[in-house]
Amino acid sequence: MNLDGLDGFTIEVPSWAYGNSGTRFKVFTRPGGPRNPYEKISDAAQVNRVTGLANRVSLHIPWDLVDDWSGLREHADRLGVRIGAINSNLFQDDDYRLGSLCHPDAAVRRKAIDHHLQCLDVMRQTGSTDLKIWLPDGLNYAGQDSLRGRQDRLAESLGVIYGAMDGDHRMLLEYKFFEPYFYSMDIPDWGTSLLHCLALGQRATVVLDTGHHAPGTNIEFIVMQLIRQNRLGAFDFNSRYYADDDLIVGSADPFQLFRIMSEIVAAGAHRPESGVNFMLDQCHNIEEKIPGQIRSVLNVESALAKALLVDQEALAAAQRAGDVLGAHQVLMDAYETDVRSALADRREARGLPRDPVEAFQATGYAQSAAAERAGGTQAGWGA
Repeated sequence: MNLDGLDGFTIEVPSWAYGNSGTRFKVFTRPGGPRNPYEKISDAAQVNRVTGLANRVSLHIPWDLVDDWSGLREHADRLGVRIGAINSNLFQDDDYRLGSLCHPDAAVRRKAIDHHLQCLDVMRQTGSTDLKIWLPDGLNYAGQDSLRGRQDRLAESLGVIYGAMDGDHRMLLEYKFFEPYFYSMDIPDWGTSLLHCLALGQRATVVLDTGHHAPGTNIEFIVMQLIRQNRLGAFDFNSRYYADDDLIVGSADPFQLFRIMSEIVAAGAHRPESGVNFMLDQCHNIEEKIPGQIRSVLNVESALAKALLVDQEALAAAQRAGDVLGAHQVLMDAYETDVRSALADRREARGLPRDPVEAFQATGYAQSAAAERAGGTQAGWGA
């Protein structure tokens, strides 16, 4: 079983996955939750230590603000990880009730722009090169604001931010078809995100989150189109039963995850040189945080391994011959292959544990963290 295509493949994990977050209702806390960005990175490093696949940690501003960025960067380096994308926050300030980058008031738009300039400064101090923007702006009622006017304001605001980026910076622009607004989101789909990116320039790319689509959406088709345009900048792995559920990737529809990874492999976009930043975007609530992230990372690795087993020559031959069922069977043969032992052998050959979840539990890290962090204020939404 040739799994050489896994070499160099890594997945970025989110700092907010380790704090108290994960629901619009109640957040269930667990002993040992991180109290600050340093402890979030320490927790994230545990995922990389047992999987060898998660060497970057996304930060969220202002949740992860610190006084000494060089100190945080050195802390990450010591733990064998580095700081990845910097995520802006446009959904927790009262001024943004009617929008941020799209707001009718120029002063509010300026405030949102200045927040992104702050994020760019964080990037310069941490060595990050990706600015990730999820825009929560939208409308609840027809006539509430001008749909076209909001797009014009958004284009202007993004242009200011893009113009302030350094030459090695990228803008990763996310989309979401509903929530928190329900009549219209200002970036509701990949086409809207792509149009803004095309207008901005080559260093503006689209973020695809698997949870941000209507039921029945063919996500692998979107992946293919964005790769064709060289505009798939980042891929957020999530799960979705109905919408953006923040569950472990692949828990709802592992076959969909395999289909997506098959399109990625067919275009060679799983390789580091493709520039696609593979990331998790999850906020575990009832499950353990670190094991939840480990399982998500392993599920992506498994889906990629199966996608690498697709016999591309046989698939192309069946497609040319119009052999509908034969072509589908080529995919199914790869999907139904049990890759667990092969991946465990590969980990062992690289000096990693065969069972990363079991290995983490055996370290006693969770118990030590619970004892050492008792009595502090845990980090969570807005912290």
